[in-house]
Amino acid sequence: MDADLSRMAFLGFGEAAMAFAPACHARMNGALRAFDIKTEAPETEQAKRADYARFGITGSASCADAMDAADLILSLVTADQALTAAAKAAKTLPEGALYCDMNSVSPDTKREAAEIIAAAGGRYVDVAVMAPVHPKRENAPLLVSGPHAEAALAALKGAGFTDVAIAGDRVGRASAIKMIRSIMVKGLEALSAECLIAANRADVTEEVVTSLAESFPSYDWGDRGDYALNRMMVHGKRRAAEMEEVVKTLKGLGLDGACSQATVDWQGAVGALNLDPADGLAAKIAQIEAERQARGARLA
Repeated sequence: MDADLSRMAFLGFGEAAMAFAPACHARMNGALRAFDIKTEAPETEQAKRADYARFGITGSASCADAMDAADLILSLVTADQALTAAAKAAKTLPEGALYCDMNSVSPDTKREAAEIIAAAGGRYVDVAVMAPVHPKRENAPLLVSGPHAEAALAALKGAGFTDVAIAGDRVGRASAIKMIRSIMVKGLEALSAECLIAANRADVTEEVVTSLAESFPSYDWGDRGDYALNRMMVHGKRRAAEMEEVVKTLKGLGLDGACSQATVDWQGAVGALNLDPADGLAAKIAQIEAERQARGARLA
């Protein structure tokens, strides 16, 4: 364990935190706690406590208990809860603690959270996770920015993260890179869904995929389309919330964000079907269409 890092806390213990937990737990010699609001709801409490046990993490009954004497705090909640988490943390934040906001939110949201944390005596850091947490886990590339970026880089490496880089000394810079990149990453997923579902309805999927492969031979449209639908089916609701933050980012830059708003609609519509993805592109499209018809729902 890093000599300057005695205790660490996760605020939020979902997919990302669980991906990072094994390496952090090993590096921290067990001096790691977590709090997730799902433990406050009877219908989700036991499942979340089972998650803590599975990773050998000490689950806390409150945000305050998780942060008690922590040097490093990783906020890994859903995009719509990032400010709420910062406000809750600020009530009992240890003086001088590094608060690494790893949530996928707009630069403006990060700057608002930074003001809350700084007012409570904490050191806020804008952290952007620049790749899916699986399979990279603690090796996922992180960008950090803000006045405490240097300290955060050292602390995150001390906690077990291997690929950390500084994006600048302004809060919001790391987030801007992440948000603007997401226009393309999540937008391609939405375009793939629209294209392939339309091709299926017109009974021209093979011809469309073949034509696309001729125009873009380095891109496997069948495999990438399958991957895109898988991501949307599993994570669409969360990704829609992240894309809302992208739209907010674009509007802050004087753009209307119309294309990204359409991505919000597609991600949210597919995610809302709550499907367990079948194997293969055709099977996924069939699932989506069957569930849509059963519900009488429209896609974006």
